Amino acid sequence: MPIRMEKTLKELAELVGGEAAGNGDALIKGVAPLESAVHGDITFIINSRYAAALSTTTASAVIVPPDMKVADRNLIVAKNPQLAYAKILILFASKPLPPKGVDKRAFIGRGPRIGKEVSVYPYAHIGDNVAIGDGTVIHSGAHIGDGCRIGERVVIYPNATIRDGCIIGDRVIIHPGAVIGSDGFGYAREGKRHFKIPQVGIVQIDDDVEIGANTTVDRAAFGKTWIKRGTKIDNLVQVAHNVTIGEDSIIVAQAGIAGSSKLGNNVILAGQVAVSDHLTIGDEVMVGGQSGVISDIPDKQVMSGYPAIPHREWLKASATFSKLPEMRKEIKELEKKVAELENILKAS
Repeated sequence: MPIRMEKTLKELAELVGGEAAGNGDALIKGVAPLESAVHGDITFIINSRYAAALSTTTASAVIVPPDMKVADRNLIVAKNPQLAYAKILILFASKPLPPKGVDKRAFIGRGPRIGKEVSVYPYAHIGDNVAIGDGTVIHSGAHIGDGCRIGERVVIYPNATIRDGCIIGDRVIIHPGAVIGSDGFGYAREGKRHFKIPQVGIVQIDDDVEIGANTTVDRAAFGKTWIKRGTKIDNLVQVAHNVTIGEDSIIVAQAGIAGSSKLGNNVILAGQVAVSDHLTIGDEVMVGGQSGVISDIPDKQVMSGYPAIPHREWLKASATFSKLPEMRKEIKELEKKVAELENILKAS
């Protein structure tokens, strides 16, 4: 639950790098979405399409873009209202908790190196020779395998699993049920049978990464599967062995990335995107939902469909798809007329 606090409009504007308009001394006591904000709350509007809501909301202040200044309202004018709103929400929602220490009901293996102000909840399992950085929180039921290195201010939620030897950077969030370092899916054929190839690599997750609930990141066959700084991965995502995902990328729910593919920085994969193995996807690529990527994609492309093609081409193809039954009928009629003309020509 949010803690109780009060901030002036001016203080909040300074926090987000915005400009306070109206009464800078107005007290803000909470944060709420536009449709439910009341007196004492601050809310936000993304763009001018929602300008009419300024006259109806009872919120004490509204975060708006630069083209929406209104003389009779308390405002924070920000280039990115959604980002400003998020920063203010973090401030109001933060609830600092004193570190709990290591609960006696947690299992701690041999040779741990546990930093300052660490919290390990009941029934967490910490293997041998694990290093845990300052301020990290490990919730009940989480499993940390032997030899793992966990950074500072990491949060590992209940029933998440980090298997042996994996490396987790600072300020990483791993949600419930996520599995980091499960075996990569590698087999060799022996006649009609499948012979398991040992997966002896690790997973490395860099600073400020977030891993969603029930997402799996497989360990490498050799070397490492690597999630780079700032990337955010949604729930129910599959990242296969030896995949590399660049910095500040977004991977949305139910996406799957097959083995040894390399994604650049600032890549966005929408929901249920499938990426085939051993591909390279460049920087700043966006792939639309339910697309299938079966070939390399250069930098700064927007792709959709299966197989994934440039988005504008996919839109044209999609528009054509609904007309295919009619076009098929017309082609059949044309074929019939052509056949009739050919018969006439033969008869003459």
